[in-house]
Amino acid sequence: MGNRKEILLTGAGGQGLILASIVLAEAAVNDNKNVVQTQSYGPEARGGASMAGVIIDVDTIDYPKVTKPSILLCMNETSFNKYLPKVDTDCTVFVDSTFVKGPFRDDYQIASFPITRTAREELGREVVANMLALGVINAATALIDRHIFRDSIFRLAPRGSGELNQKAFDAGYHLYEQGPEDGIGFSAQTIK
Repeated sequence: MGNRKEILLTGAGGQGLILASIVLAEAAVNDNKNVVQTQSYGPEARGGASMAGVIIDVDTIDYPKVTKPSILLCMNETSFNKYLPKVDTDCTVFVDSTFVKGPFRDDYQIASFPITRTAREELGREVVANMLALGVINAATALIDRHIFRDSIFRLAPRGSGELNQKAFDAGYHLYEQGPEDGIGFSAQTIK
């Protein structure tokens, strides 16, 4: 991993992005990284805009907000349209093709995976799409040791759902290995 990674997880309220950011932050801390996690969501508990930021660095983090994302996750079309114009073209963008449709601009590194559809069809629960997305991102970037990540997922998942959430995370690795559905400018070598 390079020194500093700034990650934005975006989508709709109810997609579990705040929990995903907390899991990501704890896993990074347990992997001996410095971390800051922030969150924001619209007035609606479900369906409104949701955004969480995580900064991971081996050095001291002196400002708590994501200002130059190196990784952007968009779990719906609204967040894709809102946040893509705010990131540089060297940001790696992961989109959930269940809700975000191409064609995509070719000046960004965009990788499209059927995250929610895979959670629904392979695991029987859309609610674990957040952990599946983290699996895709971590498989692509090697941000955090996989076993440490899985332990954090088990600890922080809602009671009784730790194993299912770990399976979702592992399914994200498998989905990444299958390759993106539409990946303009995307290759694993460019983001590791």
